[in-house]
Amino acid sequence: MTENTNPPIRLKMKVGNLEFEIECQEDQLEEAVKRILSTVTAYSKEPIIIPERPLPSPRAETCKSLIQTLWSEGWFASPRGLGEVHSEMARKGFHYDRTAVAHALVDLVKDGLLTRQGRPRRYRYAQKRPPKG
Repeated sequence: MTENTNPPIRLKMKVGNLEFEIECQEDQLEEAVKRILSTVTAYSKEPIIIPERPLPSPRAETCKSLIQTLWSEGWFASPRGLGEVHSEMARKGFHYDRTAVAHALVDLVKDGLLTRQGRPRRYRYAQKRPPKG
């Protein structure tokens, strides 16, 4: 009986997002790699079943329409500053730039939904007319 005196070979292999580590004698390495690759190939051909779960509904709302929603909810019954409007939108999960919020507020003042009180850089926005409800 002859004893194998060669140290084993250690090989790390990555296929896609799978990692394998092989430790064997040099004469067994080729066969081991072939087996792993054929197994990975066989499994990759099988369909992957992903459990069904409802997809979140897309939220493609404009900054202006979000502020209109706040208006329709009566949120502007008391005067609000730009910072308050920006914070309320962020609290609801919409992170618009402050300048975009400021421009949308000006547009809603021009549209007659909101009124603007105070002086520049300190404006407070309030409902000009109450929402129909």
